[in-house]
Amino acid sequence: MEKVKEALRRYERLYQGLSFLRCWKVSGKKEALRRYREHWEEKRIREEICRANALSEEERQRQEETLFPRTVMYSITVPLYNTPEAFLREMLDSVRGQTWKQWELCLADGSDPDHAYVGEIAREAAAADSRIHYCRLEKNGGISENTNRCIEMATGEYVVLFDHDDLLHPSALFEVTKALNERDADFVYTDETTFRLEPKDAYNAHFKPDFAPDTLRGNNYICHLTVFRRTLLEKAGGGFRKEYDGSQDYDLILRLTEQAKTILHIPRILYYWRAHAASVAESVGAKPYVIEAGRKAIAAHLKRMGLEGEVLDSPVPSIYRVRYAIQGEPLVSILIPNCDHREDLLRCVNSIRDKSTWKNWEIIIIENNSKEPETEACYDELKKDPRIRVIRREGGFNFSALNNLGAREAKGEHLLLLNNDTEVIAPDWMQEMLMYSQREDVGAVGAKLYYPDGTIQHAGIGVGLLHLAAHMHRHFPAEHPGYMGRLCYAQNLSAVTAACMMVRKDVWDSLAGMEEDFPVVFNDVDFCLRVRESGKLIVWTPWAELTHYESKSRGPDEDTPAKKAFFMAETKKFQEKWNGFLTKGDPYYNINLTRDREDFSAR
Repeated sequence: MEKVKEALRRYERLYQGLSFLRCWKVSGKKEALRRYREHWEEKRIREEICRANALSEEERQRQEETLFPRTVMYSITVPLYNTPEAFLREMLDSVRGQTWKQWELCLADGSDPDHAYVGEIAREAAAADSRIHYCRLEKNGGISENTNRCIEMATGEYVVLFDHDDLLHPSALFEVTKALNERDADFVYTDETTFRLEPKDAYNAHFKPDFAPDTLRGNNYICHLTVFRRTLLEKAGGGFRKEYDGSQDYDLILRLTEQAKTILHIPRILYYWRAHAASVAESVGAKPYVIEAGRKAIAAHLKRMGLEGEVLDSPVPSIYRVRYAIQGEPLVSILIPNCDHREDLLRCVNSIRDKSTWKNWEIIIIENNSKEPETEACYDELKKDPRIRVIRREGGFNFSALNNLGAREAKGEHLLLLNNDTEVIAPDWMQEMLMYSQREDVGAVGAKLYYPDGTIQHAGIGVGLLHLAAHMHRHFPAEHPGYMGRLCYAQNLSAVTAACMMVRKDVWDSLAGMEEDFPVVFNDVDFCLRVRESGKLIVWTPWAELTHYESKSRGPDEDTPAKKAFFMAETKKFQEKWNGFLTKGDPYYNINLTRDREDFSAR
């Protein structure tokens, strides 16, 4: 085995060298060096994550000696099918090596006669450890039926789903027990990583957000490790369903989270997902039926939730796009604060008129301190369209007050806050936002915005990053899938920018609009956090696309000493108001990801 591992390491070095030469020939030396450095930086980060996740002998002993007020018994369920011998033995060792000892291992074996060694190894393990239970199946019923047989064997309070070729971190059950003692939950999941030969060569670490229903509808980000109360399974309609084979875990997770009272995320890598030629971890192309089964699982979930929508594929396999049906033809009131910059304003308004396929809208331009006489002529021309109005507010620039004034004048059921320096790209951008804004559980919806050069300007806001709030994935190429595909599907976040944000009018009114004590910066983040505080969701969608010429009407926040002082004062005010949230951390980010950049790199 060691010879194989060393051969693969040599192959990696050779492969990277050849890739470097090919890239140099096609793209030039600069690009080749950038990719080469990026590869080895990723490798360094993987090694650091591995070291951080290692378990010392001292820590192992401490965990094994720890007594919790609440003792939890786990049933680890593993369906076996023609499991390679080395993988099987490593899987068994990872269970026996758990620092928390209150477990049972339920093995159901559907292997064919050519793989009789699977049963021999499993029976030998069961004979040596009474916590291991083995059942030889009369026939292979497939992943769902075989796993259900494991669950039938389970007697523990909680069920743990575990694949036959993967590995558990030695502290997996200990950390779940610790979390359950701190906060009771009926569904628990953890972070995970992928590996090929051994955990120390792990790559593609998945640091997940806390539970997010819209995120889950786009991608089974929960995946591994999944632990749930056995009684929750009964509420969710029982175990795996054969008609969803390939995405049977996706279907089950959707059903379980629909019924769970408390869902707990442990932000630590406690599961190692093995990648090999026949596994989905290596490539979803290994099992193309997985994608279709995932679509079916989401469609069934939407029906159970009373949501009318169509499930489509995204550019990334096994990531999905849900297109919800819009109820009726609600009026959208588009609020555009403006001070001169008539060329920007005309480009913005004309793009709405010329490109938007949603026709039931009105535009309210909130005029504020324009000095150029040509601006009035521009307004007069725009007002020839009966759907466009101009209202006025005197005094200094206050983005919150301008939008509050516009909202009071709005006739629509939905408000769409929009900067004058934006331009529509996707014709159905309003529909893509409306389909979420109409939902009672949603409070605000954000869009995907690009810089004029086509790179990403906004794909949601992470709170607590950089100067308290940062645009995640900023400057990524337009076609980039993002961290773990996050640029390709709608998801729940803590905040979105008001450069393009849709809010249902009743939600806006219930919160008394934007906080005017934040006149320039943090007003949209503050509003979104108040939306979250009220119990509603924020949704960001990649399918509502616009170009944003980024604050051309007022310039950067810190380009003069006066602006810098003002920004620092606003920062302090925001910190004091949202200290509790900032201390706890953004639930839709992850404590293992960097706070110093916007690229989702490891902390």
